[in-house]
Amino acid sequence: MKPCVDTAATERDGKSMFDTLTDIWTDIDARLSRAALDRTSPMHTPVVATADADVRIMVLRSYDSATQSLRFHTDARAPKAHLIGDGAPVGVLFYDKAAKVQIRCKGTGRIEQYGPTADAAWADSNRFARRCYLGAGPGASSSEPSSGLPPAFEGVEPNDDDLLPARENFAVLHITLQSVDWFHLAHTGHRRAIFEGGEGRWVAP
Repeated sequence: MKPCVDTAATERDGKSMFDTLTDIWTDIDARLSRAALDRTSPMHTPVVATADADVRIMVLRSYDSATQSLRFHTDARAPKAHLIGDGAPVGVLFYDKAAKVQIRCKGTGRIEQYGPTADAAWADSNRFARRCYLGAGPGASSSEPSSGLPPAFEGVEPNDDDLLPARENFAVLHITLQSVDWFHLAHTGHRRAIFEGGEGRWVAP
C-alpha cells in the first residue's frame, strides 16, 4: 500500500518539509494515491475543467503513478464526454485546505465507453452506483425538480436485469497528465514547483 500523507503537518520546527523537488514529487504522488483510495481525502473530489471553460466536481477513481494518469467515471451522454471524445485538453484542480496544498494538473483526456477498463469499472460498481446511468442524460430538461431516474427506481435498488440498459450510458474518463503544478501556502514562505516530462523546476508562487 502506498503511504498516506500527513495533511495537517507540512511544517516541522519552523522549517518547510518541501525543500527539494524530490520531496514535492513524493508529496504529489502520495496525495493523489490517497485521493483515489480514500473517500475522506480532501482531494478525493477535484474540480475537472474542459476546453469549453466548463467545470465540475468529479470523484477520482484511480491514479496510476507509473503512467501518470487519472481515471474518473462519467455518463457517455454528458456534454463533456462528447467534447473530450478520443482526445482533448483537460485540467484538474486538487486542493487540501488543511495542508494548504494545491495541485493543478493539465493533460489529455480520452473517453472509453467500451473496453477492458470501462468493463472492469462497471463490474466493480455496486447497483446503486449503476442506477445513476438509468436516468435521463445529464442536462436533460425537466418541468419539475427531478433526479432524472425512472420513477420505478426512485429509492429502489435495481436488479441486474433492470441495469442492462444502463451499461451503454456508462464510460470512463482517462486523463494522461502532461504537467503538474504544486503550490504550498506557508507563513515561512510559499513554495511552488512544476513537473513536465519527468522533470521538475522551481517557479515563483
